[in-house]
Order: sequence, then C-alpha cells, then structure tokens
Amino acid sequence: MNSTDKTYSLQPQASLVYLVRKPTTETENPPLLLLMHGVGSNEQDLFSLAQHLPDNFLIISARGPLSIGPNSFAWFQVSFSTGVPVIDYTQAENSRNTIIQFIESLKTQFRFNEKEIYVSGFSQGGIMSYSVGLTRPDLIKGVAVMSGRLLREVRPQIATPEELKNLQVYISHGLSDTVLSIEYAREANAFLKTLNISPTYKEFEGGHTVTNEMLLSLIDWLKRK
Repeated sequence: MNSTDKTYSLQPQASLVYLVRKPTTETENPPLLLLMHGVGSNEQDLFSLAQHLPDNFLIISARGPLSIGPNSFAWFQVSFSTGVPVIDYTQAENSRNTIIQFIESLKTQFRFNEKEIYVSGFSQGGIMSYSVGLTRPDLIKGVAVMSGRLLREVRPQIATPEELKNLQVYISHGLSDTVLSIEYAREANAFLKTLNISPTYKEFEGGHTVTNEMLLSLIDWLKRK
C-alpha cells in the first residue's frame, strides 16, 4: 500500500502486538532482533522471514499501533498526494517512544543480551528503525533498514557522533523503487557518514520489496554481528 488516504485510528492496547521466534539453537543469552513492517501490513509480514534469519537470535515482529483497515497497520500517517511523502510527525514521534518502551518491556518477558539489541524494518518500519536507533544508541546496537528513509524531522534528536560511535548500520534499497526512491538511501548513507558512522550499504535490482538478494545480504550482515 503506497498511499494512505484511509482513516487511521489508535489501537486500544497497552503494548504492541507481536510474534516471537525464539532461538532455534541453544543460546543462553541471545541477541534480540525487532522487526517492523511497512504501511498497510502487519506483524505477520516480516515474521515470514524469521525462519531464514540466524538461529541464535530472539526475533520479535511487532505490529504498528495505527489501524488502517482489517489486518492493515502503520506506525504513522503518510500521504504521497504531492509526489513526496508527507508525514504526521506527532504520530511518528509517538511510535518512536512506544517502540522504545516496548523494547524495555521485553526485558521483563524474555531473556536476551541487552547489549545486543537490533532493530530492522522495511519501508516505514525502516524509517522507525532509523528513528529509534539513531536517538537511542545506548539501547540499540544495530540498525538494519530495507527500502526506508531517514526522517529530516528526527535529525535534531539524533545522538552525538561520540554517542553513535559503536552503532552499526545496514542499508539496502532497490534501484527501481518507485515508492521511496533510491535517493533516500543514498542521502541517508551520506548523512550517516557525517556522524562518523560507516554503514554497510547495498543497492539491488528491484523495486519496493525485499528480494531474495536483499534477504541474503541482511542474513550475512546479521551473522557477522
């Protein structure tokens, strides 16, 4: 779903709805990977990739807090009517804080390495991954963004280069993406370098989707972490 003219509504829930894949190999203190879907999807979407992701990770796939329709959710409202994405930043900021609180709540429910927390997402989920990781590098070790963009609105809240020095970032994007242009990925890559971050940056043939090549590249990046 590329445009969002439908009505959004807050879900009456104390926490995010989510799915869990526990490590499939014996791991006493596993790393945590939080997956976040794009606009119009739900927690089932990226969870379908979990079976392919490294066995040692505790994987949580979360549902966005805004409802668009049946089984259709988002992290914030966005319109493409002007040709460029226009967002509701209040909703984006609320979701950023909700995700941070959600991660903190997971510490009371699951055993995982609190120094090895990764956030990853596709499209709007990738946007939220940037927003959470770059503002809370004390909480997040790594950020993996697929076909996303870095919100200019969040830049004033980004941590200092000194605070970001250990943050690891992975970026992948399709060269023929007509929803979020490849230029968004290139711009984010260049901006992060000004913060002394050296992202793993990959461009792939394809549009606004996660191709097999993108998935294999993400798996390789996670395994090397």
